[in-house]
Amino acid sequence: MSDVKPVPEGMHTITPHLVCKEAGEAIAFYEKAFGAVQGYRMDSPDGSKVLHAELRIGDSVVFLADEFPEWGSLSPASIGGSPVVLSLYVEDADAVFAAAVEAGARVVMPLEDAFWGDRYGKVVDPFGHTWAIATHIRDVSPEEMQQAVQQWAAAQA
Repeated sequence: MSDVKPVPEGMHTITPHLVCKEAGEAIAFYEKAFGAVQGYRMDSPDGSKVLHAELRIGDSVVFLADEFPEWGSLSPASIGGSPVVLSLYVEDADAVFAAAVEAGARVVMPLEDAFWGDRYGKVVDPFGHTWAIATHIRDVSPEEMQQAVQQWAAAQA
């Protein structure tokens, strides 16, 4: 039997893999906006593209690469956006949200105290990826949540 772990040390069973135009610039953005720490990085032989990079944000790893249309690997910029939202829980949503905006993210949902118990807001980074930034601020029972969602839905109508 092999001593190799099927899930490498420090990894989770699901790892987001972001495709970006200008992945090197995206890495710099994620470092500034979210405190990402770059781990392993492999550039193309000519140094023009990132083939693979690993960023640690909090206790999680995000893979990142430049787009390679010839391999069917396209960024949100090439396909007109992304339906995926990356949820980022942090100690201080206000500080991280402000850092992301300062680094160049666009606000799509301002921070607010949401009915489900999080301080929550969303930004789109300069590379087309949407990030929900949250800090859990209170526990909400399933009954409270159901009542709150009904009130929210009524207010939306």
